[in-house]
Amino acid sequence: MNRTLAAARSVAIRAAHRDLRPDDPRSSVTPTSTNVVLIGPPGAGKGTQAARLARFLDVPTISTGDMLRRAVQSGSAVGRAVKVVMERGALIDDAMMTEIVAARLGEADTQSGFVLDGFPRTVEQAIALDRLLERRGHLIAVELAVPDSAIIRRLSQRRVCDRCGRNAEPAAGNGASHEGAAGSAHSMVCPCGGALQQRSDDTETVIRERLRTYDRATRPLVDFYRQRRALRAIDGTQAPDLVMSQIARALDAVFDHAAS
Repeated sequence: MNRTLAAARSVAIRAAHRDLRPDDPRSSVTPTSTNVVLIGPPGAGKGTQAARLARFLDVPTISTGDMLRRAVQSGSAVGRAVKVVMERGALIDDAMMTEIVAARLGEADTQSGFVLDGFPRTVEQAIALDRLLERRGHLIAVELAVPDSAIIRRLSQRRVCDRCGRNAEPAAGNGASHEGAAGSAHSMVCPCGGALQQRSDDTETVIRERLRTYDRATRPLVDFYRQRRALRAIDGTQAPDLVMSQIARALDAVFDHAAS
């Protein structure tokens, strides 16, 4: 990592620490890492932006969706249970998700920070994450805001590689398109050679249920992090490059505030 990025991460750590209320008991803890949470409905482009932001900050991406899909593909008892819940468009229970994330955060590569995609999804999970991060720094939450109509259009068109799990957007110009996906808008083959297919939870009926679940369980996270002055909201309807540019500007504003 070059000196510019190192300096940016150092400032981000101080900014996240500064964003805590003075009466928050965690404000006496010295931050030691840069930790970012991406919040947004399914199909908002969190996976794309998580990967880009992780490269910018030189920290790992932690995608709970990827971890859950690997569990499903394994065919284990846990994977079969997860598959049933995912196909209904519901959320995995807080205890199971927290256990999965806790194990990942215990690995050495996360000690300097991370970008979380898919966790927390409830206020209860956010509180559990606070406990996991004691003496490891604090969070900056980035919300990707996308209306339901755009989400339904994006996800009903989405195709996923059956081999590597990458997403490909068949509709050109879709703001949720993922890096590394098939180059042609009409191609049904991933660069890895796997076939692109629709996910079982990307039918309109399931998408609408997932959005209702998001409104009920996850949208309150926006208020949770806003009240802590740790939220940065971004218009997620734009092309991925523009979304990343706005995330960078939002983080720059955090850095400038901390340095002033």
